[in-house]
Amino acid sequence: MTRSQATKLLKAEALRLGFMEARVASAGFLEEEAPRLEQWLASGFQGSMRYMENHFDKRLDPRKLVPGAKSVVSLAINYFSEPSSIERDNHPRIARYAYGEDYHQVVKERLHELLDALCGAIGPIEGRCFVDSAPVMERAWAERSGLGWVGKNSLLLRKNAGSYFFLAELIVDYDFVPDIPVADHCGSCTRCIDACPTQAIVAPMVVDSGRCISHATIELHAALPREMADSLNPWVFGCDICQEVCPWNSKAKAHDEPRFSPGTWVEWSLDDWRHSSQESFDAAFGQSAVSRTGLLRIQRNVEAAFFSGDGQAT
Repeated sequence: MTRSQATKLLKAEALRLGFMEARVASAGFLEEEAPRLEQWLASGFQGSMRYMENHFDKRLDPRKLVPGAKSVVSLAINYFSEPSSIERDNHPRIARYAYGEDYHQVVKERLHELLDALCGAIGPIEGRCFVDSAPVMERAWAERSGLGWVGKNSLLLRKNAGSYFFLAELIVDYDFVPDIPVADHCGSCTRCIDACPTQAIVAPMVVDSGRCISHATIELHAALPREMADSLNPWVFGCDICQEVCPWNSKAKAHDEPRFSPGTWVEWSLDDWRHSSQESFDAAFGQSAVSRTGLLRIQRNVEAAFFSGDGQAT
């Protein structure tokens, strides 16, 4: 099988398994991203995510993660859900990506199926599967492969799909035919920057995590700063504001993956969110990414977003 035939097979198998697209970049050092990452860390924009300071060299060179790596295959899988009764006034909201089962598990299963299919058709391929779980600069590789371009909110965008999709990578020792990047289509639009209630997007493609609602509601273990708490409502896990205002997301189409559909929590009242038992929380979110934050921090977020210090609804 030629490289070209193998690359066509890769892309066809990815579509068969439910990915939106697969694109390829040659594995190597991310020379342009190195000073950007260094400056972002030096500015303290990682917030409480101190782990971002670890494995600096591995973040910039996938060959240090997978010895002998020749290709970084970037893939996208849709998670967009149409607006629904979940998104009602004065009611807790979570980011769309966490509506269903934990994407780490769902997408990684598909990646392993893809790698197995490639090995069966092409022969032994050494590599690893990544779903937001290792020091891989996924958006940089997705942009380099032409899967999309990085928008001003730092998320990857696609012309016919917006940004409501998960990214995943196969880093392998097979030399697939690389693709070419696509142009940036954000132009002069600044809607995401203008809409962020905490001014977390401090420059195009630069997010200060310490100001970001997603970081505060998911990653931050300490008490929420008062100025952050005042901006949370209605978000209690993540935030979709910079995506909701993006014109490219008007083209997003609903996913057809049952495992990404909302669970029983859609019926919860505000009081259920505030006073859930651990048992009820586990039943509702045990298979969801929300479980990673845990009940206590979710309830902390609910209190901050919907109630004043004296316990009265805001």
